[in-house]
Amino acid sequence: MSAQPVPAPLLIACALGIEHLALRLGDRSGADGPVTVLRTGMGPRAAERSVTRVLAGPVLGGAAVLATGFCAGLAPGMHPGDLVVAEETRDPRGRVPCVGVDLLVKELVRILPGRTVHTGPLTGSDHVVRGPERADLRATGAIAVDMESASTLLSAVRAEPRPVAAVRVVVDAPEHELVRIGTVRGGISAFRVLRCVLPAFFEWHRNVLLPRR
Repeated sequence: MSAQPVPAPLLIACALGIEHLALRLGDRSGADGPVTVLRTGMGPRAAERSVTRVLAGPVLGGAAVLATGFCAGLAPGMHPGDLVVAEETRDPRGRVPCVGVDLLVKELVRILPGRTVHTGPLTGSDHVVRGPERADLRATGAIAVDMESASTLLSAVRAEPRPVAAVRVVVDAPEHELVRIGTVRGGISAFRVLRCVLPAFFEWHRNVLLPRR
């Protein structure tokens, strides 16, 4: 008899302690295979170092990679607690297409009814974006910006071909700029949404990655 296939692992990467806490408090009962939640630290360089390091080890060989956490919305009408499912991530080093976008949207709508889900390009920055810079980034076609997703996914696909995706929760937007994430209503709303997303991630993982032998 042949051995049963071993489920390929899932790496979920976030940057901040508050994002990591939200994911730790989420429901992990639906995971299909090993799941690692990695706190990379803030910024593209920290994300690149952390993701490259863990994917080089034997435990996460062949892992699907999903970048998540908070982001800044760029489009008028966005609100804290809205979700962004990236069609691609981009930064000055290149673009990475995301896999299973429609599935993620479907699952997020199912588990978070009433929450708006936006799709489009997610752009990377090496600093916190404020004020008029939002309009400049929006003019490139991007719908949201964060500091780690583009670097995370680029590092992941450079290591080896694999399914990748990025799902972010809007914590501030053009009409709702925040200064401190945890002390205002918008930040609390985004935290609560991030705490609920894991079942959608696990369904994505089940559908986009074949078991490894």
